Amino acid sequence: MEITEKIAEELDVQPQQVAAAVRLIDEGCTIPFIARYRKEVTGSLNDEVLRRLDERLRYLRGLEERKSQVLARIAEEGALTPELKKKVEQAETLVAVEDLYLPYKKKRKTRASVAKERGLGSLADILLSQSADRPMEEIAAEYVNAEKEVPDAGAALAGACDIIAETVSEDASCRAFLRDAMKNCGDVIAEAKKPEQSSVYENYYHYHDSVRRTSGHRVLALDRGEKEKILTVRVDMDEDAALRYLKSKLMPKQNEYTDPCLTKAAEDAWRRLLRPAIERDIRREMTESAQEGAIRVFGRNLEQLLMQPPITGQTVLGWDPAFRTGCKLAVVDPSGKVLDTKVIYPTAPQNRVAESERELHGLIQKYHITLISLGNGTASRESEKIIADFLHRIPEKVQYVIVSEAGASVYSASELATEEFPEFDVGQRSAASIARRLQDPLAELVKIDPRSIGVGQYQHDMDQKKLGEALSGVVESCVNQVGVDLNTASAALLEYISGISKTVAKNIVAWREENGRFDSRKDLKKVTKLGPKAFEQCAGFLRVTGGSEPLDGTSVHPESYRAASALLRQLGYSAADIARGGIPGIRKKVTDTKNMAESLGIGQETLTDILAELEKPGRDPRSEMPRPVLRSDVMEMKDLVPGMILTGTVRNIVDFGAFVDIGVHQDGLVHISQMSRKRIRHPLDVVRVGDVVKVQVLSVDLARKRISLTMKLQDHVNGEA
Repeated sequence: MEITEKIAEELDVQPQQVAAAVRLIDEGCTIPFIARYRKEVTGSLNDEVLRRLDERLRYLRGLEERKSQVLARIAEEGALTPELKKKVEQAETLVAVEDLYLPYKKKRKTRASVAKERGLGSLADILLSQSADRPMEEIAAEYVNAEKEVPDAGAALAGACDIIAETVSEDASCRAFLRDAMKNCGDVIAEAKKPEQSSVYENYYHYHDSVRRTSGHRVLALDRGEKEKILTVRVDMDEDAALRYLKSKLMPKQNEYTDPCLTKAAEDAWRRLLRPAIERDIRREMTESAQEGAIRVFGRNLEQLLMQPPITGQTVLGWDPAFRTGCKLAVVDPSGKVLDTKVIYPTAPQNRVAESERELHGLIQKYHITLISLGNGTASRESEKIIADFLHRIPEKVQYVIVSEAGASVYSASELATEEFPEFDVGQRSAASIARRLQDPLAELVKIDPRSIGVGQYQHDMDQKKLGEALSGVVESCVNQVGVDLNTASAALLEYISGISKTVAKNIVAWREENGRFDSRKDLKKVTKLGPKAFEQCAGFLRVTGGSEPLDGTSVHPESYRAASALLRQLGYSAADIARGGIPGIRKKVTDTKNMAESLGIGQETLTDILAELEKPGRDPRSEMPRPVLRSDVMEMKDLVPGMILTGTVRNIVDFGAFVDIGVHQDGLVHISQMSRKRIRHPLDVVRVGDVVKVQVLSVDLARKRISLTMKLQDHVNGEA
């Protein structure tokens, strides 16, 4: 099956859609560009499908390349037969290709290779043929050779059995059959190395479940417990079933003289060679599958975090909490400019609360602060109590929000932060970042390695290359979906724009600093190293407001300007109408999109997108997302009682549920079984990171700091119960 047909079948799309997307990818087009500006070509394949397509394309092309290498190497050995060639060409996975290649691979010295060097290959052939008509000890005696270190018949038979064990263990059909058997019928077994010691892995001290039923998050937990030397983990299956299969392969008929040796070879092949190798394969496959699932969830969580709506028009105080070194404060104006920084010591061991409150009130009055962005790290709990108590005693209306400070310390010590705030120390930079990630989460969080933003599980245990690629793709999608202001965007934000490299992003900022504002998108062509292809890929995602071309403030691509201008003329409008904030109701004026698109020389999808942009130029898709919960009070865990109904914000989503911030510092868990009265496959089917939800307290475990919540009342609230 051709690669395009295979991908089309897997993604449930048409082969011509895949072929078109592959052609565009090969031409150097980025996924965001294809998804947004080549809808007619691909049949409107969306960003998510295109990324999966690109991933499978790379895998399948790599598979074909590996097949070619394997065939060439087997041919060099003079062992390539038409049948073997056909099997390699038809293999659908890299594992299957490697199984076929295994017997021909150059390997280090083995027991079987030593036996072959000692001339015992023909004795192994006699055993395999089951043609012996006398005791094998008599036949083996003929192979005794002191010079070749075969001292007796027993040693000769042992060497022959080693050859047979290796031969059967390298048989591709045997490996495939037994691998499938272990995958479908095997069990995952975990035990504690020191069961008397307490640890976070206690749920796995006596774990036993089938391979098929062991969920991804359990696989990752078992892997970590094993890595930390707390657990021993193995995958096992019915040995008798495996041996029956191997004996049937080695002994298609009965022979009283050869059967004992072949039985011994089958047992050795299974216990010494096949079972450990297949267990490694299954463990690796389980881990890879679990990691892929976790990366998908991490990506969805990251997307939802990045797409949270910005809080605009407010002066924000960023508060980076700490104990001994004091709480670092940074005042940031509505445009993101840092106005002031300060360090206060309201927490232990200094406990200078009154002095800190005076400093804080002075900043609020001086800069008209309306919102405090409090990081959720060390001393956050103590800082929150101080803030909530203080806000109740001042006349100014100020609220606070707890934000995740994951990655803030990474950013504050980075080269980028040093360039941005050369006069600040790491604490001041961190406080500024905490404030800005509330004002514009996307613009601030792109400065941090996506892997350092804590919205996943076990991210440090995963394949870092795959994780990095997947998360960078998510950030790229979000940035391009929102678009950026060419005259204000940082280099860190610009480098995620379609077609713009890190170098070109820096060149754009340098051009801006040297020449002033970009008056139009055309000015991009003056930037060093930004060629025609890069311009095509990036132009539609970069906005220029207040310039000479009103369409530059929209997501209409310059290649469609002529069509957009003609459309405006036909409908009785001008570009000036766009500059005034858009043309409400323009979409309703085009009743026949097919004919209109044909008259303009563009596709219907492109026309629909142009109309949407003309109606609301530069619309921010984040405006449709739920806004964060602003607080002015605080509760403690001891204040919670079962049955209490609260409003919270979803902070993180994992396979088994969602963690919700209900304002008591410790996030509560809504288990997947408590999310809906309907059966759901994954928590992401119900909630997103940043969602504001109503929850009911089920139980509170103060000792273990665990809060169990339910959302099932949400069904009742929505009239679904």
